[in-house]
Amino acid sequence: MNAVLMNGVTYNGFGNVSKSEIRIRENKKWRMQIVRRQRMMLAAFIAVISIMAISFSASLLIKAQDNNFEPVCKYYTVAGVHAGDTLWTMALKYYSEDNYDSYDAFIDEILKINHLNSAEDLKAGENVVIPYYDIYR
Repeated sequence: MNAVLMNGVTYNGFGNVSKSEIRIRENKKWRMQIVRRQRMMLAAFIAVISIMAISFSASLLIKAQDNNFEPVCKYYTVAGVHAGDTLWTMALKYYSEDNYDSYDAFIDEILKINHLNSAEDLKAGENVVIPYYDIYR
């Protein structure tokens, strides 16, 4: 009984702890545990919502583009082949080092687009489709 008295003051004032006082004290502890659990759940919920809001806003910032951004698109043009023209001279005119690894890769693409086996198949008077890159308009 001394352990019960050390935990709290009795309500009847005579040093005796009634069953109702013990039940009241136990109910109070139980309610405090529930309140503590609810506060922890609320804090966890707020933390999750905060993390989601921060990650969402960060993803928007990452996807935001600079106002000076100009999209570059791939276009195609048809060039007439004149006497003495080679794919190499055409590649010098339309080649973009930002979009191709080398002149050979660019020439290979021209060959594939025009269904040519080699650069020697090019004849004067023919038309050749040539890809090029330019700013989107």
